[in-house]
Amino acid sequence: MGKSKTEKKMKPKKFKIFLHEFREFAVKGNMFDLAVGILVGGAFSAVVNSVVTDLVTPLIGILIGVDFAEWSIALPKLYGNAKPGALAIGSFLNSVISFVVIAFIVFLFVKTINKFRDKQAELNKLRNKQAKTTPAPPAKTKEELLLTEIRDILKAQQGA
Repeated sequence: MGKSKTEKKMKPKKFKIFLHEFREFAVKGNMFDLAVGILVGGAFSAVVNSVVTDLVTPLIGILIGVDFAEWSIALPKLYGNAKPGALAIGSFLNSVISFVVIAFIVFLFVKTINKFRDKQAELNKLRNKQAKTTPAPPAKTKEELLLTEIRDILKAQQGA
């Protein structure tokens, strides 16, 4: 069966609508903020991992007398593997320390942001309260309206 002309016209129209919706989604500020956050978070994670692996764990190792990087448990050679496996406990500890450091910094960051949001919410409440308590100016009396009208007529006569 052949498609009618209206059916053929509908598909490109639906596709254009779909593309328009996608563009609105992709161009929204939240999408860009999320992308920037992911990039910065990845870079920050790499820095923290380096600090933990290259600075913190060696210092802890000096204090304890053991190098974390070398901590591992050798596994037996199984199923004809060329090399026996090993549980890299030191690497795991480095990852745990990195996680704790990143989680703590994110916690501090979120706590600071929430504090600013709370202050902003309080300011908005005060502004709304002041706006509600500020009385509206009283309505003009008949005399004021008449005097305003007379003034406008006199100005018009002087200008003409």
